[in-house]
Amino acid sequence: MKEPNRIKDLREEKNMTQLRLSVELEVSQETVSAYEIGKHYPSAKSLMRMAELFDASMDYIMGLSPVRRIISESALPDDEARLLSLYRKLDRTGREKAHSYLHGMTHDI
Repeated sequence: MKEPNRIKDLREEKNMTQLRLSVELEVSQETVSAYEIGKHYPSAKSLMRMAELFDASMDYIMGLSPVRRIISESALPDDEARLLSLYRKLDRTGREKAHSYLHGMTHDI
């Protein structure tokens, strides 16, 4: 069973009323309420706008993915991309060691 959508949680996270979100989406407040309770599905246009407003993927908004936003490797700075590339080459034990090492380095930060 899929999770319910996250529209209400994301709206509240932004301290936004249903009325304010309805203005942003160019729909009625009643429509926003129907989206939140799963009575109606948002249009593609509304989902795209919510993705911008909430900095979240449309799949996350609709409860289809636990990943809030997908970060493209090409959007990472070079040093972070190199670290990710090295991390992916590690086996399970190596990854656990890397986690422990990084945790130790950042523990007091």
